[in-house]
Amino acid sequence: MDRRQFLCHTAQGLLLLAEPVPVMASTADQAATPISLLLTGDVMTGRGIDQALPYPSYPRIYEDYVRDARRYLELAEEANGAIPIPVSFSYIWGDALGVLKSRAPDVKIINLETSVTRSDDYWHGKGINYRMHPENIGCITSAGIDCCVLANNHVLDWGYEGLKESLKTLGQAGLKWAGAGANLQEAATPALLEVAGKGRVIVISAGLESSGIPTEWAATGKRSGVNLLPDLSTETVRRIGEAVQALKGPRDIVVLSIHWGGNWGYQIPDEHTLFAHRLIDSAGVDVIHGHSAHHALGIELYKQRPIIYGCGDLINDYEGIGGYESYRDDLSLLYFLDIDPVSGRLIGLELIPLQIRQFSLHHASGQDARWLRDRLNREGRQFNTGVMLNEKGAMVVKIVVVFPKLLYQ
Repeated sequence: MDRRQFLCHTAQGLLLLAEPVPVMASTADQAATPISLLLTGDVMTGRGIDQALPYPSYPRIYEDYVRDARRYLELAEEANGAIPIPVSFSYIWGDALGVLKSRAPDVKIINLETSVTRSDDYWHGKGINYRMHPENIGCITSAGIDCCVLANNHVLDWGYEGLKESLKTLGQAGLKWAGAGANLQEAATPALLEVAGKGRVIVISAGLESSGIPTEWAATGKRSGVNLLPDLSTETVRRIGEAVQALKGPRDIVVLSIHWGGNWGYQIPDEHTLFAHRLIDSAGVDVIHGHSAHHALGIELYKQRPIIYGCGDLINDYEGIGGYESYRDDLSLLYFLDIDPVSGRLIGLELIPLQIRQFSLHHASGQDARWLRDRLNREGRQFNTGVMLNEKGAMVVKIVVVFPKLLYQ
């Protein structure tokens, strides 16, 4: 393939190696229909967003500087204009709904970073406690979400009763979840999602203390909580591998969704990279779905498996809050992956840039999409990955992940 062919193919939105190596595909590989996934980072529908929805929770919160959740609604309006309260359940998804409808991924997975409960038993001393009223669960189902991963640092913000009600609410809404439960066995149990005529997606949700998950939240044999990993050791990899081996069959894709690292900053610890590689090498994991940072991190392709170290926030109520503007946490990404269910290899990965404004997702401007492109290229350089903009109309921009040395020449 010469340089001209490379540029032609990327303009068509195809995922390609910069230095292609011929691969002989089996008959089964050639016949396999890809399974398409949507992955997102944090979807935080509590606090200010909950106050904008049709059934707001009692607004009392227990932060150092803010005691009323409605203040976050006010800050957003001061920054970007009035919000039509109460908003519809689908309002928060904005332009993302059209993208989801046109792409129609087989499975949609989000990190739901809020408790869904009426509980008033907030976790004392934590500082930030997110809560969405259960009757607002329509804001999740309105986007056709299939699976919520819950091993994060907010699902227990309103206590054990709050967690219990959250799980009950998700179940009643027909949503699958992983990463939290009545005990460790339930919290560590993967979600299983059948894709008719193609295969199955197995979703494992886990978290690390580095993301802010209190150690007391770890589920045990007798206590509810989250699937909190003790470390990133070879023993932890072995245990995950045993769980995968017990479930994974032909045409099964395994997604390991992990809440790790701090809220701000681009540095990826070496131990995260080593852990991700070991999961792919020996635990049968096909996709690493990382989140916790409020902004997108670098992307790696390892043995033709994607490692998304941090998806960034998709939905939050941070409009008007100062202090971290340089990270542009108002910019969000939808991650669309096509995976070969026979081999588990990545076939395509496209990122759609959006902007949070007035608690709703809007297509990112060309300038903002270029900002994201440049930042992802900077952070992907260590993994020899980068992105190229593929403009489709004035506001709809695709970011296509490639694996180029050419990109930097």
